Amino acid sequence: MPKSTVTFVCRECGGESIRWSGRCPHCQAWNTLEEFQVTPGRPNLRRPGSPSSRPIPIAEVEVEAAPRLALEWQELNRVLGGGVVPGSLVLLGGEPGVGKSTLLMHLAAQASRGERRVLYVSGEESAQQVAMRARRLGIVSSSLLVLAETDVETVVTAIERERPALAIVDSIQTVHDPALGAAPGTVTQVRDAAGRLMRLAKESAVPIFLVGHVTKEGAIAGPRVLEHVVDAVLYLEGERGHEFRILRAAKNRFGSTEEIGVFSMGDAGLEEVRDPSGALLADLRSLPGTVVLATIEGTRPLLVELQSLVSPTPFGLPRRSANGVDLNRLHMIIAVLEKRAAVPLANADVFVNVAGGIRVGEPAADLGLAIAIAGSLQDRSLPLGTVVLGEVGLGGEVRRVGRLDRRLQEAARRGFTHAIVPRGVAARPDGMEVSEVGDLVEALSRAFSCSEGSPRPWPRPRADGRLPDGTGTP
Repeated sequence: MPKSTVTFVCRECGGESIRWSGRCPHCQAWNTLEEFQVTPGRPNLRRPGSPSSRPIPIAEVEVEAAPRLALEWQELNRVLGGGVVPGSLVLLGGEPGVGKSTLLMHLAAQASRGERRVLYVSGEESAQQVAMRARRLGIVSSSLLVLAETDVETVVTAIERERPALAIVDSIQTVHDPALGAAPGTVTQVRDAAGRLMRLAKESAVPIFLVGHVTKEGAIAGPRVLEHVVDAVLYLEGERGHEFRILRAAKNRFGSTEEIGVFSMGDAGLEEVRDPSGALLADLRSLPGTVVLATIEGTRPLLVELQSLVSPTPFGLPRRSANGVDLNRLHMIIAVLEKRAAVPLANADVFVNVAGGIRVGEPAADLGLAIAIAGSLQDRSLPLGTVVLGEVGLGGEVRRVGRLDRRLQEAARRGFTHAIVPRGVAARPDGMEVSEVGDLVEALSRAFSCSEGSPRPWPRPRADGRLPDGTGTP
């Protein structure tokens, strides 16, 4: 039997090193090197090539020979790029308790329609526990097979024998090969198990879904090469106190990246939300510091509610808190407000929250964030039916954003009648008043010119950042 050797592999970049050190010599990450045992193969062992291994012209490859498996939930089909691709390897990650196993159980039930067999491999729960979850969700199907196993060889054998239409492995960190001599969940086991399941999916054309644990930073646990091996990486996001769950595609070889699907968690499990904008704005009211944004998630325009609270603080260091918005972006908007619009925030705490547990990461939310902060400070509210979008530069200018027309069409469809946008709108929806602004001061004037108690425009600061009368408060 060949003697195994020991090397050290970085779980972030997959780089190898002959000795352990506190810092990876390839990606410079700290405390990421883990021991990996390498067993060399026999030198004279050669595998005969299969008939399909010869190179062929790309024009002769049959693409329509393996159609996608369409699911009942259109939100799942949207994130996957139109359905489940045969032979694909998909990795699903998320925080503990967010609903990963519940989502995959719904996916398995929909894929088993029409007498199609689905194999659910559970390495963390027994077959009885999986059956209890299925019955709680109202799923009773003779085509849904359950296997409680952690040996990767047994899992591979079961998939080859059953040839299911879909296989689910929950989770990849529990599946291991006892011959490697490493503990389950280590770099050695995760990389070996993922590689074997990847080869099995490509050779048998069976789509396989893997559940991956996440670290405290929110990244997939295990080696970074795991995300490179799979065809798609999906993240299920959501706060435990909110009913909404967001399924986000961080990588997808068969569809658009950063596409999202919206689901709601209830007593009967997950349900898809066909109209996310309507669900997120169900409790919308005209309050100081509240602004509606028109954001783009993947290919879908989405209306979300942004809330801001500005409160004076007696302490020398004010707090800045952001939930659903990048904190560094919040710091930048506060600095621009103070410098370009003379909004005094140096002695005030600023809290920002996106309602519904949605996370907004694009710059198109800058203008709405600035208006929400200024409105909360001055206790001014926008009229109902107003939507705001635009990117704010460091000079206080309002810049154009992509797919502006689609955002306005979605807002008009939801009944909004006024929009504050950057200059250069190509098409204006019927029945909507569009206010084009060039800088932040003009946007604040347009936003609060019709609100009660503020008929005057927002004053423009002097070159030193203060107001024309020498004060620093509008």
